[in-house]
Amino acid sequence: MLEKILPDKIFLPLSRKVGFGALNEIRMRADKPILLSVQGQKFFLSEEGKTRSLSSAIYANASMIEEIVFRASECSIYSVSEQIKKGFIATPNGIRIGIGGNVVEEGGAVKTMTGFSSINIRIPHEIKNCCLKAYSSIVGSFSIHNTLVISPPGGGKTTFLRDLVFQLSDRNLAYNVLVLDERGELNIGKSLGLYSDVISFASKKIGFENGIRSLAPNIIVTDELSEWEDMEAVKFASNCGVKIIASTHCDSIENFQKKFAFKEIIDEKIFSRYVVLSMREGPGTLEGIWDENFNRIMRW
Repeated sequence: MLEKILPDKIFLPLSRKVGFGALNEIRMRADKPILLSVQGQKFFLSEEGKTRSLSSAIYANASMIEEIVFRASECSIYSVSEQIKKGFIATPNGIRIGIGGNVVEEGGAVKTMTGFSSINIRIPHEIKNCCLKAYSSIVGSFSIHNTLVISPPGGGKTTFLRDLVFQLSDRNLAYNVLVLDERGELNIGKSLGLYSDVISFASKKIGFENGIRSLAPNIIVTDELSEWEDMEAVKFASNCGVKIIASTHCDSIENFQKKFAFKEIIDEKIFSRYVVLSMREGPGTLEGIWDENFNRIMRW
């Protein structure tokens, strides 16, 4: 897919000199050097691949960024206008392109974005068995813990969730697993196994309500809880007897407990497992698992 999105000036050194197996992000800013994140380390992109030499770095420009956004929309910005309002475009194979530029508001809501000046291309990866250290703490013989996966941006939450869905799907066909893929990042290839249902690009509120009503899941897996509306959707699902596995951005369990939006969720002990990931030894480093009282039950 990247060969259809990126101009040859960028795609050829990436494919021939860097490779995509360990590449996590490509950041492009108008009139600034192109930055790569490779297994959590930062490099510039040069004609010879990755480098830390600014003098040999390839620079992006505004027209290049506009062209990439246009290509990612399959030559129809209108077709992805709802995604652009949220600041990203998701491609069919799970690549997400975050967009910076001028936000146009109308009536207190985002109408569109113009003047694209930066993009962050996030490359999804399937890493089978990456959740197994935590699996037995989440899934028991006869029960599943409501689980929140916590990490900073790029810390491996989505990759962890993909593998957890795959493991649930392959190990116990008695569970109906529904994946709410609001940003189009979770569902790539066969990463979710053969026995899960997917609702893409719906808000948490719509996804939880419609999914429970129409697909009768035992477990709902979703990405990036952040807003009050997300918390209400989680409480709704929990009250319906559905188990929840989700993720959120934060850099530590201590700072997570200070997040005001999660206060009711924490006080009501909706989640009984908190899995914390970091980038200490690369994306997806498992730092520990805590219970609903924030007692640490597993450490590494």
